[in-house]
Amino acid sequence: MKDHRRDFLKKALLASAGVATAPLIGAAHRSTEQQSGMHPSLENTGKTAAKKVLKNWVWINPDQNKSTAELDTTYGAYAKAGITGVFFENDSEKHFRSAKRQGLEAHRWMWTMNRGEKDLLQAHPDWYAVSRTGKSCATQPPYVDYYRWLCPSKATTLEYLQKQVSSILALDYVDGIHLDYVRYCDVILPVNLWSNYNLVQTTELPDYDFCYCEHCQKSFTKWCGETLSDITYPEASLSWRQFRYNQVTNIVNHLAEIAHGTNKKITAAVFPTPEVARRNVRQDWTYWNMDGVCPMIYHGFYKENTRWIGDAVAEGVHFLHGKMPLYAGLYLPDFKSSGDLKEGIRYALDNGAGVSLFSERCQMGTWLVCRKLQGSFWPNKNKKQNISK
Repeated sequence: MKDHRRDFLKKALLASAGVATAPLIGAAHRSTEQQSGMHPSLENTGKTAAKKVLKNWVWINPDQNKSTAELDTTYGAYAKAGITGVFFENDSEKHFRSAKRQGLEAHRWMWTMNRGEKDLLQAHPDWYAVSRTGKSCATQPPYVDYYRWLCPSKATTLEYLQKQVSSILALDYVDGIHLDYVRYCDVILPVNLWSNYNLVQTTELPDYDFCYCEHCQKSFTKWCGETLSDITYPEASLSWRQFRYNQVTNIVNHLAEIAHGTNKKITAAVFPTPEVARRNVRQDWTYWNMDGVCPMIYHGFYKENTRWIGDAVAEGVHFLHGKMPLYAGLYLPDFKSSGDLKEGIRYALDNGAGVSLFSERCQMGTWLVCRKLQGSFWPNKNKKQNISK
């Protein structure tokens, strides 16, 4: 592995509380790539990808109360630690410009299909997705109140999102757009979340299966010649699944045209593997024309151990086949210790990915405070608004 990759491993796990730099991986601990977690069937792919300069990202919500001096210090520390770019959930020129001064890319993180703005809900309830049982996300959102999903097959949805992306990318301090919630509602939640909603989703339950609005049904008939109402088990129809994959892909690739037309980058947070993404949220991200994807390999959500990060990365890299880079999205509260986190990053790197780091409670300047991973970073288990993105 190249020195700069090993250096990132050393630096990425420093706590801002002042933990000294120390070698993380000893020769006796990891003597071969296969031992370090590289997927055996993709060993050559991992070696090739490791030679590329991959970026590393962090997802944050900018704290508007921070001073410019504080931000310059924070983003300077990010850059020294191996982070190359930031996905900002909200607009803040102060934050964007500070990050850019420190040599980081500054991208705006945008909720895409999940849009619950009050004015939009009131003005255009007909734009929202409808479940197999006829429930509209505008009036009866699934799981949690903020789950307000637009129907991706409607031209009005595309036009609305194109305007949103265009206005964001028109800002000179924004380097790119990062799409989130760019999918359908979860027809199947990650298994670790089932108990939050008293559900067992071993089958596709009709209340969570979208979208069955009149426009979708007519468009499906026009596309393939079948009438959805005549299909006895629509949840098992491969054509119906493909139709929905296509609707999301159409949205994404039109937004990518806008980004590339302005010479700016477009990336997306996606579900952990191509198979999980298609099955759980009708998202087929291997067909997207993007500059990178960040699969949210939140292993704890799926009751998997840290080793699974390597398997998930390997699957994504394999099916992308060099089309675009992959950055493994790691959810900090899922890691049991700083050593566990080190291993998670190593699994991602060895299988050909960069990383993107996220925690709901990660404070600015403490993006990897490993000593807190088992404590205050854990989300409130009594809250049900803990759905993967």
